[in-house]
Amino acid sequence: MITHIQGKLVEKKPTDVVIDCNGVGYVLNISLHTYSQIPDQEHLKLYTHLQVKEDSHTLYGFSSLVERDIFRLLISVSGIGASIARTMLSSLTPKQVIEGIASSDVALIQGIKGIGAKTAQRVIIDLKDKVLKIYDVDEVSIVKGNTNKDEALSALEVLGFIRKQAERVVEKIVASQPDASVETIIKQALKNL
Repeated sequence: MITHIQGKLVEKKPTDVVIDCNGVGYVLNISLHTYSQIPDQEHLKLYTHLQVKEDSHTLYGFSSLVERDIFRLLISVSGIGASIARTMLSSLTPKQVIEGIASSDVALIQGIKGIGAKTAQRVIIDLKDKVLKIYDVDEVSIVKGNTNKDEALSALEVLGFIRKQAERVVEKIVASQPDASVETIIKQALKNL
């Protein structure tokens, strides 16, 4: 019903924003990813998803159409509500969610707070074909790309680093240098851990 809201940014918090649109203030629930993408400017446009329930109407805001599409795919899965979908998009970027589903990375999805093994498997089973089709992702290239990352993460774990912290650092390195070798990833991660 409401596809986007454009107006003056009145309030910005990590979980929600208030946008004044012609004198009406709209509260939009956002992910941490969207929060990080929102510039500190007065004028703002966010793509929205309106969730209508018996007792509430809730607006969710997204910095990109891709993020909104991923959110809608996630809430279509049995057992994934809007709050868990938002948590997923706060823990991972939309690209990481797409790649995690496309490469059947159960550990990545399960690593998100509130998601167990069965739910992670259900997300992958329900959405893998859709994600591969919609985003034209090549399954082979994702698996190949993740091998160096996984090897580097394993090595860092052996060295005594906590997996969650190492994952964040390694993700940034792989995002900026997709073709980085295992050694390069480990060396750069050690500088940042």
